[in-house]
Amino acid sequence: MKSIILSSASVALASPSFSAWMAAEGKTYATREELVLRRAIYAANVAKIEKHNAEAAQGLHTWTQGVNKFTDLMPAEFTARMTGGYRAKEKRSKNVNLTLLHASALPDSVDWTTKGAVTPIKDQGQCGSCWAFSTTGSTESAVFLATGTLPSLSEQQLVDCSGAEGNQGCNGGLMDYGFQYIIDNNGIGSEASYPYTAADGTCKKVASVATIKSFTDVPSGSDTALMTAIAQQPVSIAVEADQASFQSYVSGVMTAACGSNLDHGVLAVGYGTDAGQDYYKVKNSWGTSWGDKGYIRLGRGAKFGANGQCGILMDPSYPTA
Repeated sequence: MKSIILSSASVALASPSFSAWMAAEGKTYATREELVLRRAIYAANVAKIEKHNAEAAQGLHTWTQGVNKFTDLMPAEFTARMTGGYRAKEKRSKNVNLTLLHASALPDSVDWTTKGAVTPIKDQGQCGSCWAFSTTGSTESAVFLATGTLPSLSEQQLVDCSGAEGNQGCNGGLMDYGFQYIIDNNGIGSEASYPYTAADGTCKKVASVATIKSFTDVPSGSDTALMTAIAQQPVSIAVEADQASFQSYVSGVMTAACGSNLDHGVLAVGYGTDAGQDYYKVKNSWGTSWGDKGYIRLGRGAKFGANGQCGILMDPSYPTA
């Protein structure tokens, strides 16, 4: 697919035909009626994507959109299938003890993916287990920073086994509750020993390969606080992801209004500035075919308000190994 370069963003000139997209994504439909419906939804979404990208080419947007495995979904379907796994608790933990750095002491940019501290992108499938992937993501990184070894940890163990801490498997959960389970269980098993199934299952006992000592809730509403934490290690965060800008995001810094009704747990792995636009780099759990090889960059700064872009400043936390 041909493209033109606009600053750091690539804007697609044409989207694949529906049949070509179906083949690339391995899509099949049970009935002709379903096929006709999905073709129509795909066409409508492609029209919106290409309109957005034409505007981006004129400098009206700082990010681009493109087709992906969600392009045959209506917005409500996308929201129902891929968000809602984050369940906010009424009160935040008392473990708020982060010593804030002065802005002048913060690095200009951080990217833990270039330091070997982040595991490859994973895919939660159609299970509301985003919280488990965010929990393992920050725990994997904390263990790497403490030991020099990067484990891939079991989301399925959290889905199946952390109900006593308050999690609800594929019906949602919270990263802090995931951290508490790892502490209560004296560790968590590897991905290989307890593989992911994208469905609720019966809790199994496996050998632990990593553990944490505690976890910390980062003070909310502060870019300085979140940047201080990220400068130390990758941080579990929650965002509102039920928007078209998330559904079709491909590249650049996403600055569209996206709300702060938190519904999705993800992992902040860095921050920086691109063409004058400050951003946070975020690891998602929707596979590598979504976004920028599984990542999204969200706008950063005072103009996004006290909650931050998509609510990113509202509920950050991280474990200590």
